Amino acid sequence: MFDSIPALVGFALLALVATVFFVQPIRRALITAPIFTTYRKVLPQMSDTERDALEAGTVWWEGELFRGHPDWQKLHAYPQPKLTAEEQSFLDNECEEACGLVDDWKVTHELYDLPNAAWRYIKDKGFLGMIIPKKYGGLEFSAYAHSQVVTKLSTRSSALSVSVMVPNSLGPAELLLHYGTEAQKNHYLPRLAKGIEIPAFALTSPWAGSDAASIPDAGVVCKGMYQGKEVLGMRVSFDKRYITLAPVCTVFGLAFHLYDPDGLLGGKKHVGITCALVPYDHPGVDTGRRHFPLNAMFMNGPVRGTDVFMPLDFIIGGPKMAGHGWRMLMECLAAGRSISLPSSNTGMAQMTARAVGGYARVRSQFKMAVGKFEGVEEALTRIGAYTYMMDAVRTMTAGAIDLGEKPSVVSAIAKYHVTERARQVVNDGMDVIGGKGICLGPSNFMGRAYQQVPIGITVEGANILTRSLIIFGQGAIRCHPYLLPEMQAAQNPDARKGLVDFDKALFGHIGFTIKNGFRALWLGMTGSHFASVNVDTAPEMRRYYQQLTRFSAAFAFMADISLLVLGGSVKRREKLSARLGDILAQMYLISCTLKRYEAEGRREADAPLAHWAIWDAMYKAQQAFDGVIANFPVRFIAAFLHRSIFPWGHPYVVPSDEVGHQVAKLLIAPSATRHRLTAECYVPMSEDEPVGAIELALQATLEAEAIEAKIRAAEKDGRFDNNPRANVRDIASVAAEMGVITVAEAEIMRRRNHLRDIVVRVDDFPFDYGVATANKPAECRMAA
Repeated sequence: MFDSIPALVGFALLALVATVFFVQPIRRALITAPIFTTYRKVLPQMSDTERDALEAGTVWWEGELFRGHPDWQKLHAYPQPKLTAEEQSFLDNECEEACGLVDDWKVTHELYDLPNAAWRYIKDKGFLGMIIPKKYGGLEFSAYAHSQVVTKLSTRSSALSVSVMVPNSLGPAELLLHYGTEAQKNHYLPRLAKGIEIPAFALTSPWAGSDAASIPDAGVVCKGMYQGKEVLGMRVSFDKRYITLAPVCTVFGLAFHLYDPDGLLGGKKHVGITCALVPYDHPGVDTGRRHFPLNAMFMNGPVRGTDVFMPLDFIIGGPKMAGHGWRMLMECLAAGRSISLPSSNTGMAQMTARAVGGYARVRSQFKMAVGKFEGVEEALTRIGAYTYMMDAVRTMTAGAIDLGEKPSVVSAIAKYHVTERARQVVNDGMDVIGGKGICLGPSNFMGRAYQQVPIGITVEGANILTRSLIIFGQGAIRCHPYLLPEMQAAQNPDARKGLVDFDKALFGHIGFTIKNGFRALWLGMTGSHFASVNVDTAPEMRRYYQQLTRFSAAFAFMADISLLVLGGSVKRREKLSARLGDILAQMYLISCTLKRYEAEGRREADAPLAHWAIWDAMYKAQQAFDGVIANFPVRFIAAFLHRSIFPWGHPYVVPSDEVGHQVAKLLIAPSATRHRLTAECYVPMSEDEPVGAIELALQATLEAEAIEAKIRAAEKDGRFDNNPRANVRDIASVAAEMGVITVAEAEIMRRRNHLRDIVVRVDDFPFDYGVATANKPAECRMAA
């Protein structure tokens, strides 16, 4: 009898524990309630602007990556964006024509603006109204078509692409479509669609850049005179800068804090951030001056005004939308940020891949095309693989907009990582073309891109802050399946309802963390070889799905441990937060690349591009894991994370040189893969155009290579010994005279040499660059 007592006690204790944890009323009273009370006390109150920023937008594929077990069927089920016949025709015709009207050297060095013919054309053909519905006279293009247009124009001229991009991004048209009154829509949208009105949006202040909610610009509700009548309005003072299209705009959106000290609108003294639509010639408004952003000649400048009286009807959406401006901006931000900079920077990368790849085959040193040197191959590999991945990210993210998503976290990832990879691509391109790249002039196809790369890094959320504050800082709350519900429950004014909701979220969160911890350990110990992939994949890509599943589980576990141990201080530990964001971002980039490879039919010829890009991103994600672990402030937790995530060491090393060699080869010879990689490039086939000359020279170089091999063989046999004309420039002519090659072959070599010389030519100018100066060459020499 007494022998059974320990067993009975054990069963009783087990029953007690089960009762505490699984009988919800008891669990809530004994466990959840004390945690709930403490959490409510320590959780800082969110401001309205913080809440708007967190709650705006939607969670999309990044949510799958955050939960630790991505549903790959969902990824494959997303429809691949397609152009309609009308959109394709516009890309093939109107976009080609618009590009042909612009000479970027003249724009940036002589005109300091687009030519008048280009401005007229983009207005008349509806470029400024791509997002506006047809019922208002717009083109009503899809987000993907909008992205394709911006990408193509960006391969020609930044001034052209930005002038088209901005009216179709976050600004008056977008805000009017979602929040405008019918009268505002009917007046402005047809005029914006036809280019009768040119829009701008004024948000950034000298005292509030990335911290845009802190703008000091303010308006006070009062009565005043407007069009000869006394009306209720606002007296607004503002000082804005970096406003694109401001110098030529005819109407601009204006964000400012609105105050109502006399209660003319109701009880609130601080109504909140408000967005108004203001004509450029409204009394008191000052526009027209320009900034000079790194020789990029798109219009950009300040907008100012002091005590400018505006009727309440200027508010977008009318008086009822006073104070709702910040939420309006946050809800519309994702669409513009998903398209504008990812598209323009992908266009820049496509142009670099096409032109630099061709140049590397045309340009020879040490009797070999420079593109065949292994050192140059490294740069070409990054150019090709990054361009492939950037285009994949651009396409998939634009597709999300067409699906009705407003992916705030994904748009931040796309903006940051596409612009950063564009910076690397352009830097690599400059390294390959060498001295030609650093001498500006009509034949320099890379110089302006190199100058202007920092613009994309800086605007629409500076990259440093996007990485360190937004991607994980916002992503953790928006994408985590339990964190936001816990916060919302804790802030519920109904404490009883809040406790019930908090209990559900808390224990769901605990189970989620434990499950991902065990999954991360299991997948790490087995090398993810047994990870299930619930979709048919290309055999050569299957391991990436498995490894990405492993990294997803490890990331979800690490994120939860970080939040549990560090709490709210994670936000202040920006380096740690940035590295966690890097992991999430690299997983998104890999997902987009896998999606592209699958959607485009698993083309074997394109596989090297996908392999290198994915392997590189996996390695970068692994480094980010290491960065978090190495700098985790609680060292025994860091050791625990390392053993849980990498029990047998690291699965990834740097990408293979052999795969890199295959990628580089794709850039230096015409092929279907090279065409797909640079499909949006504007390539005028004329030797008077820098990129066109490279294409023609590439074709001529390939045609001449067999002939050149004959000349090299004759040279090796000593047939040209002691002939002073048998140099790198003139040897083909000597070979023809000596009968080494035929007359027809000599003509092929002559044309190759002619085009090669155009391609390698560097521009030179008069001593004073065509501008009268006090000094002359002789005077300078005497002074020296």
